[in-house]
Amino acid sequence: MHKRDVFIHGLVLLALIAILAACSSTRTHESTGQYIDSSAITTQVKALLAADDFLNSFAIGVETYKNVVQLSGFVDSEKAREKAEKLAESVEGVKSVKNDLIVK
Repeated sequence: MHKRDVFIHGLVLLALIAILAACSSTRTHESTGQYIDSSAITTQVKALLAADDFLNSFAIGVETYKNVVQLSGFVDSEKAREKAEKLAESVEGVKSVKNDLIVK
């Protein structure tokens, strides 16, 4: 019985180590917590863009990775491009904004 208990405890320990390793971040992958934070930031930025009367007519894509927001799409003016960037920067938790919006 004693060997069996040691074996089971060893398997549980290995499973816990595997779970913790799967939730950690690397240079190219977000951790689970970072993914949730990025999703919340994306939702907040999209909500601000949709609520803005000046910007809601444009199709602006929003992606967030490790709290860096990327804006993409087309707008009609430099003013719209700058306003979208400022709105994204105003969201709590945003480290920086990569503004890839193209003025038509």
